[in-house]
Amino acid sequence: MMVAEAKKTATEDRLAALDVPRDGGWLGAARDDALGRLRAVGLPARRDEYWRYTDPRAFIAPEPKLDAATQSGDPFAGVDCVTVTVEDGRVTLPADLPEGLELTTLADAAGADIHWAKDLYGKLEAMGSRPVLRPLAMLNTAAATDGLLLRATGPVAKPVHLRMAGTGDPILHHVVKVEAGASVTLLESGTAGARFNTVAEIEVAGTGAFHHLRVQGPDAGRHPNTHLFARLGEGSVFKSFTASANGPMTRNEAVLELTGDDAVAHIAGAALGSGAFHHDDTVFVTHDAVGCESRQVFKKVLRNGATGVFQGKILVKEGAQKTDGYQISQSLLLDDDSQFLAKPELEIYADDVACSHGSTTGAIDETALFYLRSRGVPRAKAVELLVLSFLAEAVEEIEDEALREMMTERLADWVALG
Repeated sequence: MMVAEAKKTATEDRLAALDVPRDGGWLGAARDDALGRLRAVGLPARRDEYWRYTDPRAFIAPEPKLDAATQSGDPFAGVDCVTVTVEDGRVTLPADLPEGLELTTLADAAGADIHWAKDLYGKLEAMGSRPVLRPLAMLNTAAATDGLLLRATGPVAKPVHLRMAGTGDPILHHVVKVEAGASVTLLESGTAGARFNTVAEIEVAGTGAFHHLRVQGPDAGRHPNTHLFARLGEGSVFKSFTASANGPMTRNEAVLELTGDDAVAHIAGAALGSGAFHHDDTVFVTHDAVGCESRQVFKKVLRNGATGVFQGKILVKEGAQKTDGYQISQSLLLDDDSQFLAKPELEIYADDVACSHGSTTGAIDETALFYLRSRGVPRAKAVELLVLSFLAEAVEEIEDEALREMMTERLADWVALG
């Protein structure tokens, strides 16, 4: 009872600190639904099962801790992109778009009588909040001030780059719809705010493809909380990779549902952190169709008392035969003060499946280190090479070769900085 009352109070305090948009029409209805669900369950507390390893107070305090956030440069500066800018929580679209791409802002769509995003906004988030509650995503659906609405109707030749800047406390909600046979790549970089809450709802129809690459750089004072909700149709492909470095508190959640036969979902991440760095990846993949494949590959390198968290689950529903599910989470601890907390789970209700999971924590391989040093490699450089080798399995999940090489170079820079 005391926990329930504390949640209610925290929720009302957080809502009172927000200027919750009051839209009418389709968006207003979705916001009201999310607000009702949020008030029924309350914001997360440390006693909640999936918040045992991460203190949620940094994400729910009415007034955020707004340390000076710095920008870490544009990791996609050399890529020919369709650039969408987010400045202090407001989305600005480019004038020219390639064939097969439609873009709108959430703020503009709110005034429309009806919009294609109506069928997705808040819907995938609500589905992804069962059975595990995700109240920060509910808060986002209720209170988001802007976001990107992206629809791919065919193969989009250029990646769409969501380039963010700002030092405030924005709430952004993106919706992506990939039509049958279409494909698009979404890149994310920059700091949306010193604290920010982002939700992306993504539907990939039959034979469609969605590729996602996100860079969360070593910006000071950041507290990002992100959610990816995705629903995959028959023969579709979803691939997402996130690279993270430092920052005091990050929680990235992904909830993927494979509802069409032969769908493929890969999600991966590489994180490097030092000191107060606390990085939490929480992933749930549900197989609800025949012949689907999923991979979860997460690697973390931690030093100087940093903390890494991984919570991952593969759920195979009854009838989802021929499922191929793979999950690996590993950490490399560079000292005795750092820690890695992992909670891998499998829940299977079909009998013809191949599912596996593994989680390990280890130190630098002294034999490999000795081998490199015996060949004249300085110790610091040898450690860098071994760290990059450790991260390689996750980076290999990036399908595009040029983007994969770019990300490898970015990680090498971060490793060299320590």
